[in-house]
Amino acid sequence: MIRLGIDLGGTKIEALALSPTGEELARRRIASPPEYDAGLSAIAGLVMQMEQALGGTARVGIGHPGSISPASGLMRNANSTWLNERPFRTDLEIRLARPIRLANDADCFALSEATDGAGRGFETVFGVIIGTGVGGGLVIGGKLHDGPQRIAGEWGHNPLPWMRETEFPGNACWCGLTGCIETWLSGPGWAACHNLEQGTTLTAEAIATSNDDACAASRELYVDRLARALASVINIIDADCVVLGGGVSNMHNLPEQVEAQLGQWLFSDVRRTRILRNKHGDSSGVRGAAWLWDAEE
Repeated sequence: MIRLGIDLGGTKIEALALSPTGEELARRRIASPPEYDAGLSAIAGLVMQMEQALGGTARVGIGHPGSISPASGLMRNANSTWLNERPFRTDLEIRLARPIRLANDADCFALSEATDGAGRGFETVFGVIIGTGVGGGLVIGGKLHDGPQRIAGEWGHNPLPWMRETEFPGNACWCGLTGCIETWLSGPGWAACHNLEQGTTLTAEAIATSNDDACAASRELYVDRLARALASVINIIDADCVVLGGGVSNMHNLPEQVEAQLGQWLFSDVRRTRILRNKHGDSSGVRGAAWLWDAEE
């Protein structure tokens, strides 16, 4: 059985076919249309092209931005706004004439890294995205766990834990709450905090790589906040490993620095959870979408 993963991004749609044992068979990428019906047609056309090239019918998994409401079945909170308030799963299954599986892009990242990436061989893997936003996914025993609200892994919209006096009450978040982890640890959130204090207009990438003393201090503070934020998650799920992904995760020695600071925040006298950099990088989303189907299905 061929697994076909589709990564639905803001600017591109990528398709990846995997063999039953996980070898890459084919890959193709097209531009993302800015409109719903055109987007459905583009995805369906991409699936047909891949199947014709491979000479067989595939099980299709889709990694998408935002989430699907368990109440209405409609897409919500997708930065590809043409998806929002649409019955994406139903409409795409009609176009493809088969059942499909869908998961948030952060969930796909976590599943990819747990299956054959940096988290391979670990029982409980928490996959973390720290980029334009902050998200995550939870994989237990090789299976993606999403929960009854479909929000498992959404650590970015919990408040920054053990907040210091200078941090309280935190910044307003787009979700309507204040002090969310995303406002501190996303690339734009980190840059906004730094620039407000320093009177600069630097990007997160510039702060992460600059030799400037203020940027070095900002990196130390980022590590401290990330260690606190992850420790609060580990205190609940006791993950075997945390795999970091997203643009900010490329910061030099970030996993090692966070791992070194983690223990002081854990409700334990040992620190065995590993903090790891991802293996598959930008390919984790599309690989995870393909892995939404088991080999025997």
